[in-house]
Amino acid sequence: MQGSLVENLVEVRDIFGRLRESIRGVIVGKDRVVDLCLISLLAGGHVLLTDIPGVGKTTLARAISSSISADFSRIQFTPDLLPSDITGTSVYDPREALFKWLAGPVFAPVLLADEINRATPRTQSALLEAMAEGQVTVEGETRELPEPFFVVATQNPHQFHGTYPLPEGQLDRFMVATTMGYPERRAELGIVRAQVEGRPLEEIRPVVTASEVAEAREVQV
Repeated sequence: MQGSLVENLVEVRDIFGRLRESIRGVIVGKDRVVDLCLISLLAGGHVLLTDIPGVGKTTLARAISSSISADFSRIQFTPDLLPSDITGTSVYDPREALFKWLAGPVFAPVLLADEINRATPRTQSALLEAMAEGQVTVEGETRELPEPFFVVATQNPHQFHGTYPLPEGQLDRFMVATTMGYPERRAELGIVRAQVEGRPLEEIRPVVTASEVAEAREVQV
């Protein structure tokens, strides 16, 4: 964005408005959560959603990626997940007699880290380091993550067996920590009606580009 500060802020507000309208067509009755996620997206932060399954966390992340025309990846965190499953690794190709780099899901602009507290602290730190630095270092080589890079992490507050709670220092990596909760009755009826009539998530079209989001993040107030 090359204009004055006022012009840039007006443009950021316009981007926010377009994204809000697009996502609210899919996420019904959760305007506050949508707004917090978009604020975090445009401010260069990440979001932690602590809630029960089935309230729309994955749908929200997918709606954001579709609205900014960005690739989406999902990682299901489990106790046996390794850091290389997140960042990627080099695999030997016997035909060409060399190692080839296979990028992990962390290289998607929008990443859903599902049930992040089910992975070991070592694996959690691989993602949280990437969130903080915007890059990953594997086998001594540093690779930049895409811009924008936006993480929506989730955890279930009602299951404790086999989990590894995030320490306070790692929670600070998230700009927003919130919950979605069950929709109200009227909103729930609207969701059912929309699903009967079509597939709202599949009908989302990009309203801004990923590069516009990246430029909005550069605006300094």
